[in-house]
Amino acid sequence: MKAFLLAAGHGSRLRPITETIPKCLVPIRGVPLLAIWLEQCRRNGIDEVLINVHTHADLIREFLRRNANGIRARVMVEEELLGSAGTLRTNRHWIASDDFFWVFYADILSRANLAGMLQMHLERRPWATLGVYEVPDPGRCGVVNMDAGGVIREFVEKPAEPVSNLAFSGLMIAAPELLDVIPDRIPADLGFHVLPQLTGRMLAYPIRDYLVDVGTIENYEKVQATWPGLPEQ
Repeated sequence: MKAFLLAAGHGSRLRPITETIPKCLVPIRGVPLLAIWLEQCRRNGIDEVLINVHTHADLIREFLRRNANGIRARVMVEEELLGSAGTLRTNRHWIASDDFFWVFYADILSRANLAGMLQMHLERRPWATLGVYEVPDPGRCGVVNMDAGGVIREFVEKPAEPVSNLAFSGLMIAAPELLDVIPDRIPADLGFHVLPQLTGRMLAYPIRDYLVDVGTIENYEKVQATWPGLPEQ
């Protein structure tokens, strides 16, 4: 299985920490965030990852040389930020003829049940399965409205008037068909330019496990006190 690990953001909300290291290498209770992601991948049968980066690529490559955890990892440097969807479109050759692929936002720290999410996707075969979770501030997120069967009927990125408090978690499984609806523009964003087009063809997988976006100093400090580590195997 393959996964995109999206890590090319500037990390501006985590400055000054990210002035010297990329956001995906910030330590969580002493363990780099990227190491946690690679362990999640290993546990869930994901053996290839593509990590897109914009800055500090040399630090990420050096980390992977010592800590790949048995996973084949490639680093793609984006001199110009392509956006979350633009990265997928540019690297669609890497997916080749795969039936599905994972997309992870690398600044998410989670104990989500990825095996359960994959099982739902394989049983029902939508174009995409989105991990969703309840948030107190949905106006800052990609907000989902789903029906009783878990089909996403509406997706709005950063809505002025949210219809629910269910937000896209940054964890997604996608079918190759999704790549065909990515617009030919730079940057191209999943939340603004792709997922709103797929309503009725996406499923929502509720995540009730630990999940925090580590992209702000406030949340970064929070996880240092609350992160319990990955579950024991």
